[in-house]
Amino acid sequence: MLRKALVLVAALGFSLAGAAHAATTAQEPKDVHWSFEGPFGTFDTEQLQRGYKVYHDVCSSCHAMDLVHYYSLGEPGGPFFKAGVKPADNPYVKAIAADFKIADIDSDTGDAIQRPATPADVFRNPFANEYAARGANGGALPPDLSVITLARDGGPRYVYSLLTGYSPPPPGLTVPPGKAYNPYMPGDLGAFWHGAGPVPKGGFIAMPFQLTPNRVTFDDGVHATTDEEAYDVVAFLAWASDPHQVERKQVGFSVLIYLLLLAGIVYASYKRIWRRIEH
Repeated sequence: MLRKALVLVAALGFSLAGAAHAATTAQEPKDVHWSFEGPFGTFDTEQLQRGYKVYHDVCSSCHAMDLVHYYSLGEPGGPFFKAGVKPADNPYVKAIAADFKIADIDSDTGDAIQRPATPADVFRNPFANEYAARGANGGALPPDLSVITLARDGGPRYVYSLLTGYSPPPPGLTVPPGKAYNPYMPGDLGAFWHGAGPVPKGGFIAMPFQLTPNRVTFDDGVHATTDEEAYDVVAFLAWASDPHQVERKQVGFSVLIYLLLLAGIVYASYKRIWRRIEH
């Protein structure tokens, strides 16, 4: 019995070692920079508005953002912030929310209804449940985009690289039906590689290429190239993942200034109080 157990453990070890050896790595994300990076970074309001347009027109048909409320769009630092107006009363936010129908229950009859969304609602999920989402996407579950730039290794650079990195598969790589090759997608291509040389970097992704040129029309007249669409929507997703990050940076900077001033005052007081005492 013990011998059988040892054989099974050894076989499992060889299997895992083989899988680890066969696993390929993704290509390093592109070197892209955004205005919101760094301790003093801020978001470009017009870029956030363009990014929301890309999410609304392209991404929202498959991807939910269950952690983001419509009123966040009108908060300070948000794409539709308006000074002196509460986020929930912001006319832009109210108009955006009202365009969507939210499943609810009629409090008088108990019947299921569809009502216009309000700023207090979270972004509408395009699917009623996980099974519906998988059924509409060939079995794949589109990830929620609420914190996608925080959840993925590489952050915004990885998401941008993935969106813009679709390319024809290398000769010798068999792409399964319903999948697309992307060099920035982590995966294991060993079983699908029949070409010469090492296994190529990357993996397969269920989402086909989406950000074709002029897929959206920006209200500010910016030309909607693939790079621009990806750049803007990633900025919007980075903001949505932490809508208060700029405010937090500003508070942190103010706290540092306060601590430096306090340290100076304490040091001056120390020198004055103990100036006649030998140390």
